[in-house]
Amino acid sequence: MSLRLYDTRAQALRDFVPLAEGRVGMYVCGPTVQSSPHIGHLRSALAYDQLRRWLAYRGYDVTFVRNVTDIDDKILEAATGEEWWALAYRVELEFTAGYRALGILPPTYEPRATASVMQMLELIGSLIERGHAYPAPDASGDVYFDTASWAVYGELTRQSRDRMEPAPDADPRGKRDPRDFALWKGRKAAEPESASWPSPWGDGRPGWHIECSAMSRRYLGGAFDIHGGGLDLRFPHHENELAQSSAAGLGFASYWVHNGLVHVNGQKMSKSLGNSVYAAQLLELASPLAIRYLLGSAHYRSTLDYSPESLAEAEATVDRIRAFLSRVERRLAGTRFAGVGAPVVPDAFAAAMDDDLGVPQALAVLHDVIRAGNQALDAEELHSAAEAHGQVAAMVGVLGIDPRDPQWAAADAGPAASALGVLVDRLIADRRAARESKDWAAADLIRAELASAGITIEDSQTGTHWSLVS
Repeated sequence: MSLRLYDTRAQALRDFVPLAEGRVGMYVCGPTVQSSPHIGHLRSALAYDQLRRWLAYRGYDVTFVRNVTDIDDKILEAATGEEWWALAYRVELEFTAGYRALGILPPTYEPRATASVMQMLELIGSLIERGHAYPAPDASGDVYFDTASWAVYGELTRQSRDRMEPAPDADPRGKRDPRDFALWKGRKAAEPESASWPSPWGDGRPGWHIECSAMSRRYLGGAFDIHGGGLDLRFPHHENELAQSSAAGLGFASYWVHNGLVHVNGQKMSKSLGNSVYAAQLLELASPLAIRYLLGSAHYRSTLDYSPESLAEAEATVDRIRAFLSRVERRLAGTRFAGVGAPVVPDAFAAAMDDDLGVPQALAVLHDVIRAGNQALDAEELHSAAEAHGQVAAMVGVLGIDPRDPQWAAADAGPAASALGVLVDRLIADRRAARESKDWAAADLIRAELASAGITIEDSQTGTHWSLVS
């Protein structure tokens, strides 16, 4: 089965066929860095990290571009008490830290909008020459895309132009039509001089939509394979990107992929409700590995409902994965089955991932294999256990949730974890001493005390090992 993706533009599942055999160009709309990252930003970045990892596993050479919008109305409005560019950089670092904490791979290229202004001016000039854009007649320096000049405007979201609301991105005085959107915004007296660049139409700055069209063209060419972003970006941002890029004669994106949003305790997350969950808060509540598991466990197109209970469940789940891998490795150590089991994902896992990145179904396969592997160990069927271990290692590797990865070990090694380890190891040593002196009652009491605290122990040829009960 070949990979299929849901294409928003076609509103259908389509077989994925890249423009160049064996290579994929992928552009994802990154953050507008006016405020700290929240759980929705992390979920979106993770969805495309999963897609990127699966494409790489399938043998594609992926060029992954995720931009940073570092000049925008929202950034200028939010910059109170500091320079706008200082705010943008500070917040960008917060996003980078959040991505890194969750094991999201860094992009091949991560361009800032302010570094591609020349490319934006070139694209705007081309649109004017083709009759699809016009400078405002009031000498404000604004330039607008002429939506009436593009007959298929609205094709991405299947909207009729006649029913669209006015574009609120610029003063409407210079517009031919209120639905026209800004490509270039002339500098206003109240705005800092540092937030403007010279242009043939006067000093100013780019509109939001032209930024991504110019950056994707610069780093991926006029036509590329996949354009991704949050569901909330379909209109007007992606609709306008598609219109201006196509009107400029670019092939642009072959597939449009959009991830779902995040709800908190069943409610839409919003500032007005005061229920926003920020990345820094989230990382204080659970291990980064558990957060990655939770945010990546729902289908990327679905709404993810976050609650503290779901985070606790994710923590228990990753503990189960960790315990299985450790248990097999301990039992097979020194046997002829050590290292047996090719790290290849099962066919059912591959089929789920190929079907529009069906991560929930793929995770069901993962847990089925873990269950079967544990049963094989219980029955001393070591070859079957080794095969299960190889498959699990491959699956968690593809999903970026391998608990053996040094990144997670470093993140989990906090003071609380260290203190717990010292205490449990001390009790295990006391139990070992009781067993050696044949004080079975004392040994059993220690085991029962650990169990009551949610800790299970396992005796093996290599010693006694403990884990938290999930």
